[in-house]
Amino acid sequence: MTGREWHAQLLPNLKPILSEDLWIWGNMDNKGDQSQERRRKAIEELGKQVEAKETRKIKARSERDRRIWFGLGMFGLVGWSVAIPTLIGIAVGIWLDVKWPSRFSWTLMLLFIGAALGCMNAWYWVKRESRRE
Repeated sequence: MTGREWHAQLLPNLKPILSEDLWIWGNMDNKGDQSQERRRKAIEELGKQVEAKETRKIKARSERDRRIWFGLGMFGLVGWSVAIPTLIGIAVGIWLDVKWPSRFSWTLMLLFIGAALGCMNAWYWVKRESRRE
């Protein structure tokens, strides 16, 4: 594997930062202070990326069982948070259709309103739980 192939696989986010002369390791000291500063920053950035990936992998391996139950729980939370407002909308719509009939169906209108409110509620809970991770 050549230096450029290694660069393409390992450092895709650092490509704009790193110059061509960085890959010529034998001549690193001959380029001046500015290129040394760029190299130092690039190496620090690489270290931060490697550390972040390592931490993420260790956390994922230690929480493997928790992730399964968390996913199932989130699935249930999303389902019920959409189903309950939708069913409430249908029940109130049927009651309104019986009490005050009109040419528009209260049941259909409140079904869509309940589903929309349920989806917004589910989105709120998923967003809130994903911030905790």
